[in-house]
Amino acid sequence: MAFASSVCPHDCPSTCALEVELLSPSQIGRVRGAADNSYTAGVICAKVARYAERVHHPERLTQPLLRNGPRGSGQFRAITWDEALDRLAGAFTDATAKHGSESVWPYYFAGTMGLLQRDGIHRLRHAMRYSRQQNTICTSIMEAATMAALGSIRGPDAREMAEADLIVMWGGNPVATQVNVMTHISRARKERGAKLVVIDPYRSGTAVVADMHLALRPGTDAALACAVLHIALRDGHADHAYMAEFTDFGPDVAAHLASRGPEWAAAITGLTTAQIEEFAALYCRTERAFLRVGYGFARSRGGAAALHAVLCLPSITGKWRHKGGGALWNQRAIYHWNKTLIEGLDVLDRTTRVMDMSRIGAVLCGDEAELQGGPPVTAMLIQNVNPLDVAPDTNKVRRGFAREDLFVCVHEQFMTPTALQADLVLPATMFLEHDDVYQAGGHSHIQIGRKLIAPPGEARSNHSLICDLAHRLGATHRGFGMSEMEMIDETLRASGWPEAREVIDRRWVDAQPSFEESHFLNGFGHPDKRFRFKPDWAGIGRLGHVMTPMPDHLDRIENPTEAHPFRLITSPARQFLNTSFTETPGSRKREGRPTALLNAEDAARLGATPGARLRLFNTRGAVVVHAEIAQGQLPGTVVVEGIWPSEYFETGIGINALTSDEPAPPLGGAVFHDTAIALEVLEASAQMPLAAE
Repeated sequence: MAFASSVCPHDCPSTCALEVELLSPSQIGRVRGAADNSYTAGVICAKVARYAERVHHPERLTQPLLRNGPRGSGQFRAITWDEALDRLAGAFTDATAKHGSESVWPYYFAGTMGLLQRDGIHRLRHAMRYSRQQNTICTSIMEAATMAALGSIRGPDAREMAEADLIVMWGGNPVATQVNVMTHISRARKERGAKLVVIDPYRSGTAVVADMHLALRPGTDAALACAVLHIALRDGHADHAYMAEFTDFGPDVAAHLASRGPEWAAAITGLTTAQIEEFAALYCRTERAFLRVGYGFARSRGGAAALHAVLCLPSITGKWRHKGGGALWNQRAIYHWNKTLIEGLDVLDRTTRVMDMSRIGAVLCGDEAELQGGPPVTAMLIQNVNPLDVAPDTNKVRRGFAREDLFVCVHEQFMTPTALQADLVLPATMFLEHDDVYQAGGHSHIQIGRKLIAPPGEARSNHSLICDLAHRLGATHRGFGMSEMEMIDETLRASGWPEAREVIDRRWVDAQPSFEESHFLNGFGHPDKRFRFKPDWAGIGRLGHVMTPMPDHLDRIENPTEAHPFRLITSPARQFLNTSFTETPGSRKREGRPTALLNAEDAARLGATPGARLRLFNTRGAVVVHAEIAQGQLPGTVVVEGIWPSEYFETGIGINALTSDEPAPPLGGAVFHDTAIALEVLEASAQMPLAAE
């Protein structure tokens, strides 16, 4: 059978280069990684390798559906695309006539990472002056910290991990979320004897294989980083010549860090001073030390301060100078995209309001601050996201969606909880059924994924829907009359990249800048070219005034209380990706059921045995899960892996019922791993084994 080239579209920094077996014009077989791609290197995650399960799933949506029963009842009837588009355009037109154009809120996120199919919704938004969206649910905390420190979102070539002598995986679990990272780490360990350190509140799959695991309390990473900065200065590991040339370090920073020693950090983090000293010595003495920064530890009210403190480590020690040294979160800035055509930036009216996507519950419940003096949201088109499971404070989100005066259209691949609440559900294509262009976050390749198979039934791509809807609304922009490949080709050329045909023929374009540029040896991204130990937080975002203008622990986290003595983190599951793959039998079977990982001391004190039914609750909501006794996490830390569909919980609502929608400083952002809870044993059981060592 023939294999064709493609690209994984999912919200994962690996953006794997794929080879897909084509069994017929409408059917795929095996999916494998491209062996000749220097980053993918033939390795992909198990869930994508099983992609035929998802593409050919019997529950795929295949025709437009109109609700004909109570909201959330699941009662729909099939209609034609013409009727669906007429109803959608009519709802948007009615909302605009009654309340103004800003009462329409197109809402989207990263169910696909393709630049056209993900971001094309903005072209409609801007052409019609609908409300804009601040994308806070995933990256805004990381973006704020990276820009504050580096002045640019980029870093060393990810493939340099294979040439490092120490890799520190801080706040991430690539065994589950970025399997290619492990490929390059394994090479470094095999060929160089490199050490792997994992900093994570629980013993994740990556922590299991690490040489050192530092299981600190959730939300306390900045304290650990500051202690390492303190030790670097104390023990003569600071590179003062480097700092004088490339940073704003001064005596005031040194004086501040003098009080941030290992004893101070131990009291905050729960680590011992010996653990902190051992890690600091290993890091400071290793020139080729690569910090691979994950998302997890930044999803906290103190997350931006924590990432800033971590990024200070290679700057105080001068490790940016060395191959295999420095720090990497994301390579976004290296692509210099011109997205005017895709997003309709040439018709953007900057006076239209911008609302925080993480606060969707507050927006839909009429919070005056979130509405900013504007009209209520009365009509929505939702693409690439499932807010009734994914958004924080889910009970508030549900109250918002229950409004009878709210019209919701969901363009989806499956009948998600959000789709069940919709008035109109439209069938969407998957990545093998349309054309798109992709950038990588965790490495440096630009790739085009071609349409390889016919979509099932009447499924249409995001681009197709946006263009068809625009025509019915009378929206004018030349992008509404262009094909997917025409849009991709013009965007590539406008951004200074080869035309689409060349990218397809080459299979990928490596956009990684030179070593000097990647390691900031030509200067950092700020106007004075200097790294910021003392960032201008207030200049980054409206909440920056609450932050300390030095590397420091920001004690604004939801700390334990007598009423809520545990700290919950909701880490990614290995077989799910947000709520994608939760519908496939292979992923569901391997994950089992929603489970809370408990420290053995906590379990004994509570009388929780393996398999016990547990009620996790706080003032925002409650869920019921089953207990698993875990090794390698501190007392007081509870971990629930995966965003399971609501139907898998006895309460009928998912884990984000417990998480807060409070925005993180300085720029906003969802704080999914910053949650205080109480825990109650409902029923003892001994049906589940202890967690594996």
